[in-house]
Amino acid sequence: MKQLLTFLLLLSALSGKSQVNAIISEFKNPTGKEVLVAAHRGDWRDAPENSVAAIKLAIAMGVDIVELDVQKTADGQLIIMHDEKIDRTTTGKGKVGDFTLDSLKKLYLRNGCGVPTQHRIPTLEEVMLAAKGKVMVNLDKSYRYINECYAVLEKTGTVEQAIFKGDALATKVKDDYAAVLKKIYYMSIVSLDEAEAFNTIQDAITQIKPTAFELIFKRDTSAVLSHLKEIKQSRLWVNALWPSLNGGHYDDMAFDDGNIKDSWQWLLDKGFNIIQTDRPALLLAYLRKKGLHK
Repeated sequence: MKQLLTFLLLLSALSGKSQVNAIISEFKNPTGKEVLVAAHRGDWRDAPENSVAAIKLAIAMGVDIVELDVQKTADGQLIIMHDEKIDRTTTGKGKVGDFTLDSLKKLYLRNGCGVPTQHRIPTLEEVMLAAKGKVMVNLDKSYRYINECYAVLEKTGTVEQAIFKGDALATKVKDDYAAVLKKIYYMSIVSLDEAEAFNTIQDAITQIKPTAFELIFKRDTSAVLSHLKEIKQSRLWVNALWPSLNGGHYDDMAFDDGNIKDSWQWLLDKGFNIIQTDRPALLLAYLRKKGLHK
């Protein structure tokens, strides 16, 4: 019986590793047919945002990437929290940076309706262990802490599963993180509303070769949008969360209005192949129907 249990645990571990390896392989193939789905703060509709439970539920849905937010405590610990203050999402009040990890661990996370739950604030290490072998993780708000995050990823054996990002120009990224840049997946954030957007993209390709670009646009009139398919070196990430991030082609247009043509399909037609969404289950179903997701 003991040998059988050991075998089943090993089989489960190998299966998980194969699962995330397939996602990583797709992520590194910008010209692949597969469109990757990123769950915004995990499955926050069914569990508190940025919680371990929200991550596990998103994994169970079949998403490729879970987007999480990194903050730092008074005693230098990296935790997962969107806001710099804990008021909205926990039973406490104040700034994350004014609390030690031990004091934050005494609080409870609130759900999407603001009701306290039994879930606690997770550390970066805890969420990476929960994601290990299963899903990639986009570490938002982590630019200031890339070196510290990298140390946690090395400790947990999850360096390959993490995506870092920032909106700094390529020269600054090189200056700030030359030592680790070639060891991580880095995504450059570029606003297409800026006049120099195309040059910013080209500079990044030349100088730091980001694995992906996160493109943000309030208006869908940027000339760059007509040439996205020419950016073959990197995956193209778009946020379908609310109108100001995607020129009005957003999740709830698909969900509430049933207008997929002018929301997700519009984004797909432009050439975006990673979509961050607040409606992961519905988006996955649509992509699978189109043969764009396994």
